[in-house]
Amino acid sequence: MPEGIKTIVKNRKARHEYFIEEVFEAGIALTGTEVKSLRQGRANLHDSYAVIKDGEVFLYGLHISPYDQGNRFNHDPVRVRKLLLNWFEINKLIGSTQKKGFTLIPLSLYFKKGLVKVELAVCRGKKLYDKRQDIARRDAAREIQRRLKDTAR
Repeated sequence: MPEGIKTIVKNRKARHEYFIEEVFEAGIALTGTEVKSLRQGRANLHDSYAVIKDGEVFLYGLHISPYDQGNRFNHDPVRVRKLLLNWFEINKLIGSTQKKGFTLIPLSLYFKKGLVKVELAVCRGKKLYDKRQDIARRDAAREIQRRLKDTAR
């Protein structure tokens, strides 16, 4: 991980459930208590996805837990959040997601130079047999590494 970047949360299932075609970095519009809660690492990307509406990108399903000392200024944990991208990136996303079977999935949430960023990916869903092939490939690679390690001893 490059210097100055602190990962908050990763969507581990995304790489298992989808083929990642293209990755974008986007800013995210947050309130003060959301940022404080993210600094405590209290977020969940599990069922989140992004949608393009009226030339803007919105993130749905991102759960940021309420800040403990937030009292009445606390936020709604699963509110819709706007992603900050330039028009060129948005147009590229529109073109990519109009193809059948493609969707926008957040892969991770992290701090970069004090700002919260989202790693957004254009994804295509995997079928069950694709997932099985990935698991078999991973197991085979792990077995090869084990055998190489044993022969080196």
